[in-house]
Amino acid sequence: MKYKKIDEKDIQFLISALGEDRVFVGGNINEDFSHDELASVKRMPDALIEVKTTDEVSKVMKYAFDNNIPVTPRGQGTGLVGGAVSLHGGIMMNMSKMNKILELDEENLTLTVEPGVLLMEISKYVESHDLFYPPDPGEKSATIAGNINTNAGGMRAVKYGVTRDYVRGLEVVLPNGEVLEIGGKIVKNSSGYSLKDLIVGSEGTLGIVTKAILRLIPLPKKTISLLVPFNSLEEAIETVPKVIKSKSTPTAVEYMVRDTILSAEEFLGKPFPDKSSDAYLLLSFDGNSKEDIEKAYESVAEICLESGALDVYISETQERHEAIWSARGAFLEAIKASTTEMDECDVVVPRNKIAEFVKYSNELQKEFDIRIKSFGHAGDGNLHIYVLRDELSQEAWEKKLGDVFDRMYGRARELNGQVSGEHGIGIAKMEYLKQSFSDEHLNILRGIKTTFDPKGVLNPGKVIV
Repeated sequence: MKYKKIDEKDIQFLISALGEDRVFVGGNINEDFSHDELASVKRMPDALIEVKTTDEVSKVMKYAFDNNIPVTPRGQGTGLVGGAVSLHGGIMMNMSKMNKILELDEENLTLTVEPGVLLMEISKYVESHDLFYPPDPGEKSATIAGNINTNAGGMRAVKYGVTRDYVRGLEVVLPNGEVLEIGGKIVKNSSGYSLKDLIVGSEGTLGIVTKAILRLIPLPKKTISLLVPFNSLEEAIETVPKVIKSKSTPTAVEYMVRDTILSAEEFLGKPFPDKSSDAYLLLSFDGNSKEDIEKAYESVAEICLESGALDVYISETQERHEAIWSARGAFLEAIKASTTEMDECDVVVPRNKIAEFVKYSNELQKEFDIRIKSFGHAGDGNLHIYVLRDELSQEAWEKKLGDVFDRMYGRARELNGQVSGEHGIGIAKMEYLKQSFSDEHLNILRGIKTTFDPKGVLNPGKVIV
């Protein structure tokens, strides 16, 4: 696709629409906007703009559409697949200034927000009103629109589901500048194709989210966690289907291995409650009474012990609970701090195949003589496996990374898994997505993109081309 190169006339239009203080070009654009957390994919936009209203987004998109200028929407830039990088230059639209909480409707249990509101701000706000927004991705500084665009999941997905399950309505600016209202505060809707569910997970390639109506639930009054050590990861993972099949539903079921725990411990400078075993399950339970939670976790603890668990540590105190979950929350940053560069394999496999896949990744670590770290959501089969560059040269890193990823994604397909569990496709995983789908499937995806964006101006070069 050939796009128009931005010239002085285009810059003047942007200044007239937004004001000189919200339009940046050349050396005035911070280098941070050339990449997201996947630092290996870089490209500076020709112009960076800050938008504050739906009307501004609409005006800019209509101009860009009419003039064939590519536009890349961006939130906090916390993505891991290059989804918010301006591959074709053009305009980068920074949505982070649209950050107002617009309405809390306690009768309909909804929260209406602008796209730049941070996940941690949403959690804090609704919990102060004794309400709960369940999606819990690890990166709490991500914007809600970023979560919506990648259908983010997180640790509580086992019990509560993913972002898509909590989006009731959206206001979306289409590539041609038209504004579309989708869904609303209604609980049920069978009125034609679900455009809302197409936008959720579309990574900013079909439309720009400018408002979201989120579903809330009453805040559980109590949470208790179990830290369960095992002799091996295989034993730990083999226990998960038994837990899931039981009548007790955990809020989260995470797996972790000893070397990742040690990395987090060193990174945080805080001791982990136990680090004597090679593998652990971390389970949490929530509810409205201590008695109900105890009944749930006691039956799960029994299942774990019968399946070979060495012990079951109960985090009944807030201090112990925070010590465990702060370590879990620091895994990614701890791994990142231990190396010069890294990339992630964000596959999802059937729950009973997790141990097999992790074991395979450990074999690749030895075969390719490269460090590979992992942790993940054992309850839903979403694995986070990180390949670390360390002191490899650029050439050796790119070769080994490509070879390891080819093997990992190939193994995921063999195990009936998929390319991405919650981080999206962006640019980094496109080739692996193509290998996962039939030509007919890919053509349907391309048809959807063409219907929404016939000129291909919105976040081009991402997800599917």
